[in-house]
Amino acid sequence: MIKKLLNTLPLILLAVFFISTNCFAQEQVQQEQPQVTTPQQKDQAQETVLQAEEEKQRLIQGYELLTGYGWSRINAKNDFELKRNYNLFPIILDLSFNLKDLTKRIGINPPMVLEFLLEPYVAYVSSPNDNVEIGNSFLLKLGLVPETWKFQLYAKAGVGMVYMTQHTREQGTQFNFIENGALGAHYFFTKNTALTVEGRMRHLSNAGIKQPNHGINSYFVLAGIAYKY
Repeated sequence: MIKKLLNTLPLILLAVFFISTNCFAQEQVQQEQPQVTTPQQKDQAQETVLQAEEEKQRLIQGYELLTGYGWSRINAKNDFELKRNYNLFPIILDLSFNLKDLTKRIGINPPMVLEFLLEPYVAYVSSPNDNVEIGNSFLLKLGLVPETWKFQLYAKAGVGMVYMTQHTREQGTQFNFIENGALGAHYFFTKNTALTVEGRMRHLSNAGIKQPNHGINSYFVLAGIAYKY
């Protein structure tokens, strides 16, 4: 009798384990399901779930289009001429990625904006003669006030690369690197859309790849419109 019980004990334990696991899973499902009492609440619950899933799947959190005017002074073609203006009119596209999705995982959730920006741009150069710049920057953007405010101040900083068709006495290469620093402000006239003004300084050099490498400092006044999801 005892021997038969010992032989059937593994089967009994397996059955008990299966039944208890199944009951626990059903209980968890019941606990996780929202309490919905009316069709309207059911629709709202489904919409909330869909919005949460959409926000998790969305990689780019917003975009911004900026344009304006930039200027600097460069050396003349020879020593007998005065310095020349280097004037440009950029069109900049900012693609923003919310870094707070990452910082929340380590317990950091600041109230202000914290973003990584991918910033391709093209610029028409009007002086000293017609030329073009094409480049891209990688920037960090930090809000200076809570992101719930309609009027938001921010700072940007980052590096990038640029190809310029203009030949200059300052640079021995037309492919160069750039360092950007900026201060700006958004005014959200709707929940997701804002007007932007920004002042920016840019340093251009080739990191010592080829001489000369004196560098060119440019200053920008920019304006545009931003949209956040």
